[in-house]
Amino acid sequence: MKRKTKLIHGGISEDPATGAVSFPIYQVSTYKQEGVGGHKGYEYSRTGNPTRNALEVLIKDIEGGSAGFAFGSGMAAITAVMMLFNSGDHVILTDDVYGGTFRVMTKVLNRVGIDSTFVDTSNIENIKDAIRPTTKAIYIETPTNPLLKITDIEAAAKIAKENHLLTIVDNTFSTPYWQNPLELGADIVLHSATKYIGGHSDVVAGLVVVNNDKLAEELHFVQNSTGGVLGPQDSWLLIRGIKTLGIRMEETEANTKAIVEFLQGHSKVEKVFYPGLESHPNHAIAKKQARGFGGMVSFDVGSAEKADQILSKINYFTLAESLGAVESLISVPARMTHASIPTERRAELGITDGLVRISVGLEDVEDLIEDLAQALE
Repeated sequence: MKRKTKLIHGGISEDPATGAVSFPIYQVSTYKQEGVGGHKGYEYSRTGNPTRNALEVLIKDIEGGSAGFAFGSGMAAITAVMMLFNSGDHVILTDDVYGGTFRVMTKVLNRVGIDSTFVDTSNIENIKDAIRPTTKAIYIETPTNPLLKITDIEAAAKIAKENHLLTIVDNTFSTPYWQNPLELGADIVLHSATKYIGGHSDVVAGLVVVNNDKLAEELHFVQNSTGGVLGPQDSWLLIRGIKTLGIRMEETEANTKAIVEFLQGHSKVEKVFYPGLESHPNHAIAKKQARGFGGMVSFDVGSAEKADQILSKINYFTLAESLGAVESLISVPARMTHASIPTERRAELGITDGLVRISVGLEDVEDLIEDLAQALE
């Protein structure tokens, strides 16, 4: 199946019991058993639910893995994956990660002895230098949030295999429509499905896909034991969102390219961050490993004051946390999504007070460009 066809016909595309082409919401907590242990595949909805299972099979199919898992949020998904490790284990992570990922690693999981080192994984040598005897995994976010850095997934996975490590990739920005890390050698791919996969700002969810049965068994044990599962209504919303993922990503990218061209030519914009630009330091890698460059753009206007002036004048870009929705969103990472990262650490990374991040939506691009133009002036 081609990509758009798989989004619609992958997984369990209809209800086998009724033939319903929209898989039903099984709003149920428990299931009748004919005898002790004699159930029909489901016994309790924390362990398994038909609607959640339909979503998990679908994401497994479109990411090309062996099993999928749905969680109550992207952070629940990340935390569950990190629970595959033990006290004393060490994980190498991309330095420019989402603030919530940085927070959970440095303020929560460190309490149970999981150690972490943050390096610029866009330079593969940094990964090699950070490996310790206790290292168990390399965690890559690519493109990164908010500076849109690119890491060579295939090269990182090669290093991981040579050192008997797992490769974990946060694929939220690219989505499985543009990029499939498991095909590039990764072991685990995860998403904040709240973003592009849901796509309509109406669900909070996380998805994980693994590439082998052993990891599937281990992650299911964690999921069932800790219970951070996605409910059936939200699972249904994601199934619905996935069906239009392809056309949404294509339209979003077309809008984004026009906006990037406008921003590059504007005198009030000091720098534009977008992997689709040939001037991006890792443009060639992005082009090699992904079929598209996505709808996220960051640009620096020089100061917090200038950023606030833009926010006060904008009309069609909604000032809000999150990204990847049909409506265009705008944020200032230093004071919003990445506020949990210490000031000095943000300065090291280049997340300045004047950095503005936009998530391009599906509005007419002429309206979006006019909106940015009047706000910048």
